[in-house]
Amino acid sequence: AAGPAAAVLRDPVANYPRSVSGMFQMGVPAQDAFPAKVWARTVTRAARASAEAPLRYPDPRGEALLRTAIAAYLAVARGMACSAAQVFITSGHTAAIALAVQALGLRGGQAWCEDPGYPLTRRTLAALGVAGVPVPVDALGLDVAAGLAAAPQAVLAVVTPGQQAPLGATLSVERRQALLGWAAQAGAWVLEDDYLGELQLPPGRAMPALAAQDAGGRVLHVGTFSKTINPSLRLGFLVVPAAQVARFDEAAALFGSAPAPLLQQAVAEFLQGGHLLRHLRRMKQLYASRRDAIVASLQAQSATCRTAGLSVLLRLPPGMDDVALALRVRQHGLAPVPLSPWYADPQPHHAGLVLGVANVPEGEAAAHCRQLLGLVEGQQRG
Repeated sequence: AAGPAAAVLRDPVANYPRSVSGMFQMGVPAQDAFPAKVWARTVTRAARASAEAPLRYPDPRGEALLRTAIAAYLAVARGMACSAAQVFITSGHTAAIALAVQALGLRGGQAWCEDPGYPLTRRTLAALGVAGVPVPVDALGLDVAAGLAAAPQAVLAVVTPGQQAPLGATLSVERRQALLGWAAQAGAWVLEDDYLGELQLPPGRAMPALAAQDAGGRVLHVGTFSKTINPSLRLGFLVVPAAQVARFDEAAALFGSAPAPLLQQAVAEFLQGGHLLRHLRRMKQLYASRRDAIVASLQAQSATCRTAGLSVLLRLPPGMDDVALALRVRQHGLAPVPLSPWYADPQPHHAGLVLGVANVPEGEAAAHCRQLLGLVEGQQRG
Protein backbone atom coordinates (compact mmCIF):
# COMPACT_ATOMS: atom_id res chain seq x y z
CA ALA A 1 0.00 0.00 0.00
CA ALA A 2 2.90 2.37 0.67
CA GLY A 3 4.12 2.21 -2.93
CA PRO A 4 1.02 3.66 -4.65
CA ALA A 5 0.55 6.19 -1.86
CA ALA A 6 4.13 7.40 -2.29
CA ALA A 7 3.59 7.67 -6.04
CA VAL A 8 0.54 9.85 -5.47
CA LEU A 9 2.45 12.03 -3.01
CA ARG A 10 5.06 12.78 -5.66
CA ASP A 11 2.35 14.34 -7.80
CA PRO A 12 2.34 18.16 -7.44
CA VAL A 13 -1.41 18.18 -6.81
CA ALA A 14 -0.98 15.83 -3.85
CA ASN A 15 1.60 18.24 -2.46
CA TYR A 16 -0.88 21.10 -2.55
CA PRO A 17 -1.53 22.21 1.06
CA ARG A 18 -5.19 21.21 0.94
CA SER A 19 -4.28 17.53 0.65
CA VAL A 20 -3.83 16.83 4.36
CA SER A 21 -4.13 18.54 7.74
CA GLY A 22 -1.82 18.30 10.72
CA MET A 23 0.95 20.09 12.55
CA PHE A 24 3.36 21.99 10.26
CA GLN A 25 0.69 22.20 7.55
CA MET A 26 1.37 24.94 4.99
CA GLY A 27 -1.07 27.47 3.63
CA VAL A 28 -3.47 27.69 6.56
CA PRO A 29 -4.02 30.41 9.18
CA ALA A 30 -3.95 29.88 12.94
CA GLN A 31 -7.44 28.64 13.67
CA ASP A 32 -6.94 29.07 17.41
CA ALA A 33 -6.27 32.81 16.98
CA PHE A 34 -8.90 33.69 14.37
CA PRO A 35 -11.77 36.02 15.44
CA ALA A 36 -14.30 33.27 14.79
CA LYS A 37 -17.24 34.95 16.54
CA VAL A 38 -16.82 38.16 14.56
CA TRP A 39 -16.57 36.15 11.34
CA ALA A 40 -19.65 34.06 12.23
CA ARG A 41 -21.73 37.19 12.85
CA THR A 42 -20.50 38.65 9.58
CA VAL A 43 -21.46 35.53 7.62
CA THR A 44 -24.88 35.42 9.32
CA ARG A 45 -25.63 39.01 8.33
CA ALA A 46 -24.51 38.31 4.76
CA ALA A 47 -26.71 35.20 4.58
CA ARG A 48 -29.72 37.14 5.84
CA ALA A 49 -29.13 39.94 3.35
CA SER A 50 -28.68 37.45 0.53
CA ALA A 51 -31.94 35.66 1.39
CA GLU A 52 -33.86 38.95 1.35
CA ALA A 53 -32.27 40.37 -1.83
CA PRO A 54 -33.96 40.17 -5.25
CA LEU A 55 -32.89 37.15 -7.26
CA ARG A 56 -30.24 37.88 -9.90
CA TYR A 57 -27.28 36.37 -11.65
CA PRO A 58 -23.96 37.38 -10.03
CA ASP A 59 -21.47 39.68 -11.69
CA PRO A 60 -18.81 37.38 -13.25
CA ARG A 61 -16.15 39.96 -12.34
CA GLY A 62 -17.13 39.73 -8.67
CA GLU A 63 -19.43 41.76 -6.47
CA ALA A 64 -18.85 45.52 -6.59
CA LEU A 65 -18.86 45.79 -2.79
CA LEU A 66 -15.96 43.35 -2.44
CA ARG A 67 -13.99 44.75 -5.36
CA THR A 68 -14.22 48.20 -3.77
CA ALA A 69 -13.20 46.85 -0.36
CA ILE A 70 -10.18 45.00 -1.79
CA ALA A 71 -8.99 48.11 -3.65
CA ALA A 72 -9.15 50.10 -0.40
CA TYR A 73 -7.41 47.32 1.55
CA LEU A 74 -4.57 47.04 -0.99
CA ALA A 75 -3.94 50.79 -0.80
CA VAL A 76 -3.30 50.50 2.94
CA ALA A 77 -1.69 47.07 3.19
CA ARG A 78 0.28 46.79 -0.06
CA GLY A 79 0.82 50.37 -1.24
CA MET A 80 -1.24 49.86 -4.42
CA ALA A 81 -3.35 52.53 -6.07
CA CYS A 82 -6.04 50.76 -8.05
CA SER A 83 -9.75 51.20 -8.73
CA ALA A 84 -12.48 48.65 -8.07
CA ALA A 85 -12.77 48.17 -11.84
CA GLN A 86 -9.25 46.70 -11.90
CA VAL A 87 -10.10 44.04 -9.31
CA PHE A 88 -11.49 40.69 -10.45
CA ILE A 89 -12.70 38.12 -7.94
CA THR A 90 -11.67 34.52 -8.58
CA SER A 91 -12.00 31.15 -6.91
CA GLY A 92 -8.33 31.23 -5.97
CA HIS A 93 -4.77 31.33 -7.23
CA THR A 94 -5.07 28.91 -10.16
CA ALA A 95 -8.30 30.51 -11.37
CA ALA A 96 -6.54 33.89 -11.44
CA ILE A 97 -3.75 32.44 -13.59
CA ALA A 98 -6.31 30.89 -15.92
CA LEU A 99 -8.18 34.17 -16.30
CA ALA A 100 -4.93 36.02 -17.07
CA VAL A 101 -3.86 33.49 -19.72
CA GLN A 102 -7.27 33.63 -21.38
CA ALA A 103 -7.60 37.43 -21.29
CA LEU A 104 -4.09 38.14 -22.59
CA GLY A 105 -3.97 35.32 -25.14
CA LEU A 106 -0.82 33.73 -23.72
CA ARG A 107 -1.51 30.15 -24.83
CA GLY A 108 1.42 28.77 -26.81
CA GLY A 109 3.95 31.08 -25.14
CA GLN A 110 6.65 30.52 -22.55
CA ALA A 111 6.60 31.62 -18.92
CA TRP A 112 9.47 32.07 -16.51
CA CYS A 113 8.79 30.04 -13.37
CA GLU A 114 10.82 30.25 -10.19
CA ASP A 115 12.98 27.19 -9.56
CA PRO A 116 12.28 26.06 -6.94
CA GLY A 117 8.71 27.26 -7.09
CA TYR A 118 5.12 26.32 -6.36
CA PRO A 119 4.49 23.00 -8.16
CA LEU A 120 0.84 23.73 -8.89
CA THR A 121 1.77 26.90 -10.78
CA ARG A 122 3.84 24.92 -13.28
CA ARG A 123 1.07 22.38 -13.66
CA THR A 124 -1.60 25.06 -14.14
CA LEU A 125 0.40 26.81 -16.84
CA ALA A 126 1.00 23.54 -18.67
CA ALA A 127 -2.72 22.74 -18.61
CA LEU A 128 -3.41 26.17 -20.12
CA GLY A 129 -0.93 25.63 -22.94
CA VAL A 130 1.85 27.82 -21.53
CA ALA A 131 5.31 26.23 -21.30
CA GLY A 132 6.93 26.88 -17.95
CA VAL A 133 10.68 27.54 -18.12
CA PRO A 134 12.51 27.04 -14.80
CA VAL A 135 14.54 30.07 -13.74
CA PRO A 136 16.86 29.74 -10.73
CA VAL A 137 16.26 31.61 -7.49
CA ASP A 138 19.01 32.81 -5.16
CA ALA A 139 19.26 35.05 -2.10
CA LEU A 140 18.08 38.03 -4.19
CA GLY A 141 15.04 36.26 -5.65
CA LEU A 142 14.40 35.35 -9.29
CA ASP A 143 17.55 35.62 -11.42
CA VAL A 144 16.31 37.85 -14.25
CA ALA A 145 19.51 37.47 -16.26
CA ALA A 146 19.12 33.69 -16.13
CA GLY A 147 15.55 34.06 -17.34
CA LEU A 148 16.66 36.13 -20.30
CA ALA A 149 19.26 33.50 -21.18
CA ALA A 150 16.86 30.56 -20.82
CA ALA A 151 13.78 32.00 -22.55
CA PRO A 152 14.34 35.42 -24.14
CA GLN A 153 10.97 35.24 -25.93
CA ALA A 154 8.91 34.49 -22.81
CA VAL A 155 5.54 36.23 -22.60
CA LEU A 156 5.09 35.89 -18.85
CA ALA A 157 7.04 35.67 -15.60
CA VAL A 158 5.39 34.25 -12.48
CA VAL A 159 7.09 35.46 -9.32
CA THR A 160 6.65 35.57 -5.54
CA PRO A 161 8.61 38.78 -4.91
CA GLY A 162 7.58 39.44 -1.30
CA GLN A 163 8.99 36.25 0.24
CA GLN A 164 9.77 33.66 -2.38
CA ALA A 165 8.05 30.30 -2.06
CA PRO A 166 9.59 28.10 -0.79
CA LEU A 167 13.02 29.63 -0.05
CA GLY A 168 11.84 32.91 1.47
CA ALA A 169 14.09 35.37 -0.41
CA THR A 170 12.77 38.87 -1.08
CA LEU A 171 13.21 40.05 -4.67
CA SER A 172 15.86 42.77 -4.51
CA VAL A 173 15.25 46.32 -5.68
CA GLU A 174 17.67 45.84 -8.57
CA ARG A 175 15.97 42.65 -9.70
CA ARG A 176 12.55 44.26 -9.41
CA GLN A 177 13.70 47.04 -11.70
CA ALA A 178 15.25 44.56 -14.11
CA LEU A 179 12.08 42.46 -14.20
CA LEU A 180 9.82 45.44 -14.81
CA GLY A 181 12.25 46.76 -17.44
CA TRP A 182 12.23 43.42 -19.25
CA ALA A 183 8.44 43.27 -19.25
CA ALA A 184 8.09 46.81 -20.60
CA GLN A 185 10.69 46.33 -23.32
CA ALA A 186 9.53 42.87 -24.37
CA GLY A 187 5.81 43.56 -24.12
CA ALA A 188 5.64 40.68 -21.63
CA TRP A 189 3.67 40.31 -18.41
CA VAL A 190 4.62 39.73 -14.79
CA LEU A 191 2.22 37.78 -12.60
CA GLU A 192 2.90 38.70 -8.98
CA ASP A 193 1.78 35.91 -6.67
CA ASP A 194 1.43 37.91 -3.45
CA TYR A 195 0.58 34.80 -1.49
CA LEU A 196 1.59 36.27 1.88
CA GLY A 197 0.59 39.88 1.31
CA GLU A 198 0.75 41.77 4.58
CA LEU A 199 1.89 38.60 6.37
CA GLN A 200 5.51 38.88 5.30
CA LEU A 201 7.34 38.27 8.56
CA PRO A 202 10.32 40.12 10.01
CA PRO A 203 13.18 40.87 9.82
CA GLY A 204 12.11 44.12 8.22
CA ARG A 205 8.74 45.40 7.09
CA ALA A 206 6.75 43.91 4.24
CA MET A 207 7.92 45.45 0.98
CA PRO A 208 5.25 47.16 -1.14
CA ALA A 209 3.71 45.02 -3.83
CA LEU A 210 5.56 44.84 -7.13
CA ALA A 211 2.39 46.14 -8.76
CA ALA A 212 2.77 49.33 -6.70
CA GLN A 213 6.06 49.99 -8.53
CA ASP A 214 4.72 49.19 -12.00
CA ALA A 215 4.72 52.40 -14.03
CA GLY A 216 4.45 50.54 -17.35
CA GLY A 217 1.25 48.62 -16.64
CA ARG A 218 2.75 45.13 -17.05
CA VAL A 219 2.07 43.56 -13.62
CA LEU A 220 -0.89 41.35 -12.72
CA HIS A 221 -1.32 41.09 -8.94
CA VAL A 222 -2.77 37.89 -7.44
CA GLY A 223 -3.91 37.47 -3.85
CA THR A 224 -6.18 35.17 -1.86
CA PHE A 225 -7.78 34.93 1.57
CA SER A 226 -6.64 31.33 2.14
CA LYS A 227 -3.89 32.22 4.62
CA THR A 228 -5.74 35.07 6.28
CA ILE A 229 -9.37 33.92 6.72
CA ASN A 230 -9.93 30.33 5.59
CA PRO A 231 -8.65 28.26 2.64
CA SER A 232 -12.06 26.61 2.26
CA LEU A 233 -13.51 29.92 1.04
CA ARG A 234 -11.76 29.42 -2.32
CA LEU A 235 -11.80 33.18 -2.75
CA GLY A 236 -9.03 35.20 -4.35
CA PHE A 237 -8.54 38.24 -6.54
CA LEU A 238 -6.62 39.46 -9.56
CA VAL A 239 -5.70 43.13 -10.01
CA VAL A 240 -4.95 44.11 -13.60
CA PRO A 241 -3.46 47.25 -15.17
CA ALA A 242 -6.07 49.91 -15.93
CA ALA A 243 -5.42 49.69 -19.68
CA GLN A 244 -6.33 45.97 -19.64
CA VAL A 245 -9.65 46.18 -17.81
CA ALA A 246 -11.79 45.83 -20.96
CA ARG A 247 -9.97 42.65 -22.02
CA PHE A 248 -10.45 41.13 -18.59
CA ASP A 249 -14.11 42.19 -18.46
CA GLU A 250 -14.69 40.20 -21.63
CA ALA A 251 -12.70 37.19 -20.41
CA ALA A 252 -14.47 37.20 -17.04
CA ALA A 253 -17.85 37.15 -18.77
CA LEU A 254 -16.82 33.85 -20.40
CA PHE A 255 -14.44 32.29 -17.88
CA GLY A 256 -15.12 34.09 -14.60
CA SER A 257 -15.05 31.93 -11.48
CA ALA A 258 -16.13 34.25 -8.68
CA PRO A 259 -17.51 32.41 -5.62
CA ALA A 260 -21.04 32.85 -4.30
CA PRO A 261 -22.07 36.48 -3.70
CA LEU A 262 -22.95 35.60 -0.11
CA LEU A 263 -19.32 34.77 0.66
CA GLN A 264 -18.12 37.83 -1.19
CA GLN A 265 -20.42 40.06 0.83
CA ALA A 266 -19.17 38.55 4.09
CA VAL A 267 -15.52 39.09 3.16
CA ALA A 268 -16.31 42.65 2.03
CA GLU A 269 -17.87 43.47 5.40
CA PHE A 270 -14.94 41.84 7.21
CA LEU A 271 -12.56 44.08 5.25
CA GLN A 272 -14.59 47.27 5.54
CA GLY A 273 -14.97 46.83 9.29
CA GLY A 274 -11.19 46.76 9.64
CA HIS A 275 -11.35 43.26 11.14
CA LEU A 276 -8.95 41.69 8.66
CA LEU A 277 -6.24 44.33 8.95
CA ARG A 278 -6.35 44.27 12.76
CA HIS A 279 -6.24 40.48 12.72
CA LEU A 280 -3.26 40.40 10.35
CA ARG A 281 -1.26 42.80 12.46
CA ARG A 282 -1.80 40.56 15.49
CA MET A 283 -0.95 37.48 13.46
CA LYS A 284 2.38 38.86 12.25
CA GLN A 285 3.59 38.95 15.86
CA LEU A 286 2.08 35.57 16.69
CA TYR A 287 3.48 33.83 13.60
CA ALA A 288 6.94 35.32 14.13
CA SER A 289 6.93 33.94 17.69
CA ARG A 290 5.75 30.52 16.51
CA ARG A 291 8.33 30.44 13.75
CA ASP A 292 11.13 31.41 16.13
CA ALA A 293 10.05 28.70 18.59
CA ILE A 294 10.19 26.05 15.85
CA VAL A 295 13.62 27.21 14.68
CA ALA A 296 14.97 27.24 18.27
CA SER A 297 13.58 23.77 18.91
CA LEU A 298 15.11 22.34 15.75
CA GLN A 299 18.47 23.99 16.30
CA ALA A 300 18.56 22.78 19.90
CA GLN A 301 18.58 19.28 18.45
CA SER A 302 21.31 20.12 15.91
CA ALA A 303 18.96 20.18 12.92
CA THR A 304 19.85 22.31 9.88
CA CYS A 305 17.03 24.74 9.17
CA ARG A 306 16.25 28.30 8.23
CA THR A 307 13.24 30.60 8.06
CA ALA A 308 11.33 31.10 4.81
CA GLY A 309 8.32 33.38 5.13
CA LEU A 310 5.53 31.58 6.99
CA SER A 311 7.56 28.39 6.83
CA VAL A 312 10.75 26.83 8.12
CA LEU A 313 12.96 24.81 5.78
CA LEU A 314 14.36 21.68 7.37
CA ARG A 315 17.29 20.29 5.39
CA LEU A 316 17.65 16.51 5.25
CA PRO A 317 20.70 14.35 4.61
CA PRO A 318 21.50 14.35 0.85
CA GLY A 319 19.78 11.50 -0.92
CA MET A 320 17.07 10.98 1.72
CA ASP A 321 13.69 10.48 0.08
CA ASP A 322 11.81 13.50 1.41
CA VAL A 323 8.61 12.44 -0.34
CA ALA A 324 8.60 9.06 1.41
CA LEU A 325 9.43 10.80 4.69
CA ALA A 326 6.52 13.22 4.28
CA LEU A 327 4.21 10.28 3.72
CA ARG A 328 5.55 8.56 6.83
CA VAL A 329 5.16 11.54 9.17
CA ARG A 330 1.59 12.11 8.02
CA GLN A 331 0.72 8.85 9.73
CA HIS A 332 1.77 10.54 13.00
CA GLY A 333 -0.34 13.70 12.64
CA LEU A 334 2.39 15.86 11.08
CA ALA A 335 1.91 17.51 7.69
CA PRO A 336 5.10 19.14 6.35
CA VAL A 337 5.54 19.26 2.58
CA PRO A 338 8.54 17.66 0.84
CA LEU A 339 10.87 20.25 -0.68
CA SER A 340 12.23 18.34 -3.68
CA PRO A 341 8.99 18.42 -5.77
CA TRP A 342 9.24 22.24 -5.80
CA TYR A 343 12.28 21.87 -8.08
CA ALA A 344 11.84 21.34 -11.82
CA ASP A 345 14.62 18.72 -11.75
CA PRO A 346 14.97 17.41 -8.18
CA GLN A 347 18.47 16.39 -7.11
CA PRO A 348 19.63 14.48 -4.01
CA HIS A 349 20.84 17.68 -2.31
CA HIS A 350 17.35 19.20 -2.61
CA ALA A 351 15.97 16.87 0.06
CA GLY A 352 14.09 18.76 2.74
CA LEU A 353 10.79 19.46 4.43
CA VAL A 354 8.81 22.70 4.34
CA LEU A 355 7.24 23.26 7.76
CA GLY A 356 4.28 25.62 8.06
CA VAL A 357 4.43 27.62 11.29
CA ALA A 358 0.96 29.12 11.66
CA ASN A 359 -0.81 26.19 13.30
CA VAL A 360 1.92 25.14 15.78
CA PRO A 361 1.36 26.75 19.21
CA GLU A 362 4.57 28.10 20.70
CA GLY A 363 4.29 25.90 23.78
CA GLU A 364 3.97 22.75 21.66
CA ALA A 365 6.78 23.47 19.20
CA ALA A 366 9.50 21.57 21.07
CA ALA A 367 7.44 18.39 21.38
CA HIS A 368 6.36 18.37 17.76
CA CYS A 369 9.91 19.09 16.57
CA ARG A 370 11.26 16.23 18.68
CA GLN A 371 8.62 13.94 17.21
CA LEU A 372 9.47 15.03 13.65
CA LEU A 373 13.23 14.67 14.09
CA GLY A 374 12.72 11.27 15.66
CA LEU A 375 10.87 10.16 12.53
CA VAL A 376 13.65 11.60 10.36
CA GLU A 377 16.21 9.64 12.34
CA GLY A 378 14.11 6.51 12.03
CA GLN A 379 13.94 6.91 8.27
CA GLN A 380 17.70 7.45 8.12
CA ARG A 381 18.32 4.21 10.01
CA GLY A 382 15.93 2.45 7.63
